[in-house]
Amino acid sequence: MAKRVLTIVGARPQFIKAAAFSREASKDSRIDETLVHTGQHFDENMSKVFFKELDIPNPKYSLNINGGSHGKMTGKMLSALEDVLTEEEPDIVLVYGDTNSTLAGSIAAAKLNIPIAHVEAGLRSFNKRMPEEINRVLTDHVSDFLFCPTKESVRNLRNEGISNGIFHVGDVMYDATLHAKEFLVKEEKKYQKTLRLRSGEFALMTIHRQESSSAHRFSKIMQFAIDFSEEHNLGILFPVHPRIRRLVDPYREESRFRFLEPLSYIETQYTISKAHTVLTDSGGLQKEAYFHSVPCVTLRSETEWVETIECGWNRLWTVENYNARNPIDEYGNGTGAKKILNTLMNA
Repeated sequence: MAKRVLTIVGARPQFIKAAAFSREASKDSRIDETLVHTGQHFDENMSKVFFKELDIPNPKYSLNINGGSHGKMTGKMLSALEDVLTEEEPDIVLVYGDTNSTLAGSIAAAKLNIPIAHVEAGLRSFNKRMPEEINRVLTDHVSDFLFCPTKESVRNLRNEGISNGIFHVGDVMYDATLHAKEFLVKEEKKYQKTLRLRSGEFALMTIHRQESSSAHRFSKIMQFAIDFSEEHNLGILFPVHPRIRRLVDPYREESRFRFLEPLSYIETQYTISKAHTVLTDSGGLQKEAYFHSVPCVTLRSETEWVETIECGWNRLWTVENYNARNPIDEYGNGTGAKKILNTLMNA
């Protein structure tokens, strides 16, 4: 009898990670996967197009829960997910990352005594003002399977007293990037025609986090980008997240910026591959920049992905220079999703 795994996603980084696992699950008769989309990202370019590009099966449940405060959103998700779990009775609940969807799914499963598998377990920024930090810590402490992308994340869990169910599997986003690279080999001309990018002549900039979206913080980030552009003689390609659209308006006439609607996953991978540098507050793009051998500047005061800094591919915007550049060997070889699947099936 196939093992029933219920996967909960809600935000675009989770679609990417879930796609890597779902591709492996679709080839394995030992598993029956059910997908639930909370609706946390509801913009067309933030959600639906990702399902199309990543070839993720349509969710069996679409909860359409978005907007409101963190507490209200998480509470609504928790109630709705409890109903889904009660109806489906899965053997395992699979959650990804550090969003409100992650936290709601893990709490709902824990209350119903359903084993929880957390992909990207053990990451820590040690900044509890970040909602994501609260979500990831709480999720780790109720999870039964903790799938860690790095040795540092394993150490973080052990330092918090967690000793069982820890697995270093590498980063499933690397699995996804390799898949995207294979696709772009065949379709590069299509994206070049659409995006009209000159390789190495621009920096890709993305901003989406709550702490980046205050007027004061955003103005500091924009001034940093302007100074960076002048110093390196680069344009700034800036896909605008829905959260910060109103903040961008005063800069629309600034010639060094090219503002776009949010990019799809494949468009993002293509754009990273052609960029001189990535400027971002995203955790995922810090790694994706490395996967494409592109340096990154993280527009935050800390990062969970410390190995990108240690190995010289990333720096905080408050630090002027990079460390000496070395390969990062902790992210695996593109088989993270397969390792997760085999671990769950053998449990």
